[in-house]
Amino acid sequence: MNAISEPIVRKKLSDEVFSRLKQMIETGELKAGDEMPSERELMERYGVGRPAIREAMQSLAGKGLVEISQGERAKVLRITAESIIRQVDLPAKLMLSGSSDSLEHLKNARIFFERGMIREASGKATAEHIAQLRALLEKQRASLGDADAFIDADMEFHHCIARISGNPIFVAVSGAMLGWLKSYHTEMLIWTGRENFTLSEHEEIIRAIESGDADLAEQAMVKHLERSRALYALKGQS
Repeated sequence: MNAISEPIVRKKLSDEVFSRLKQMIETGELKAGDEMPSERELMERYGVGRPAIREAMQSLAGKGLVEISQGERAKVLRITAESIIRQVDLPAKLMLSGSSDSLEHLKNARIFFERGMIREASGKATAEHIAQLRALLEKQRASLGDADAFIDADMEFHHCIARISGNPIFVAVSGAMLGWLKSYHTEMLIWTGRENFTLSEHEEIIRAIESGDADLAEQAMVKHLERSRALYALKGQS
C-alpha cells in the first residue's frame, strides 16, 4: 500500500494573524463598530512583529471586514449587501473596460434586472413613492443643459425604483450596475438632444407604476432601456 502524501503547508505569520482576527469577528467577540485591538496589543498577544499585524489588517480591510483610518484604530465594519458588492467594484470596472462583449452583457443584465424591479414597484409603490419619483423627474428636468447632473438624476430615478422593493440586496445590485454603467456613459445623451425622450419615458414609467399594472410598467421600462442602451459604449468607441 502506497503512503499518501499530505504535506503540511506552513502559513505566513500574517495569514495566521488574519485567520485569528477573522474568527474573532465571525464569533461576535468583535462586533460591528468595535475598535480592533491596537497593534501593540496584537503583537504581544500573538508574539509576532508589526509587519505581520499590518499585513493582516490590510487583508481584513480588503475583504471589507474592517475600516482603517489614518491615526485611528481600525474598526469592524457592519456587513451589508452594499458593502459586499462594493468589494467587486474595481474588478468589475476592469472587466468591462477590456471588452465590449462584457459591456453588452451588463446592458442585457440591467434590462433583465430592471424588468423585475419595475414589476415589484408596480405592486408595492405607495403615494409617497410616487411623489419621490416625481420629485426626481423634476430634478432631472431642472438639470437640462448640465450633463453630469442630468445623468446623476437619471441614475437616482432608477435606483429609487429598486428601493421601492424594500429588498436591500436589490438596492445594492441596482446601485452597483448603475455605477458601472456610468463609467461608460457617452455624451450622446446631451449632444443629440435625447434628454426630452428620457424625461417623457420617465413620466410614462411613473404613470405605469402608479396604475399598478405590472405588464404595462414592464413594457414602459423595456422601451426606455432598449432606446437608451446605445448611450453606453467603451471610451473611444462612441
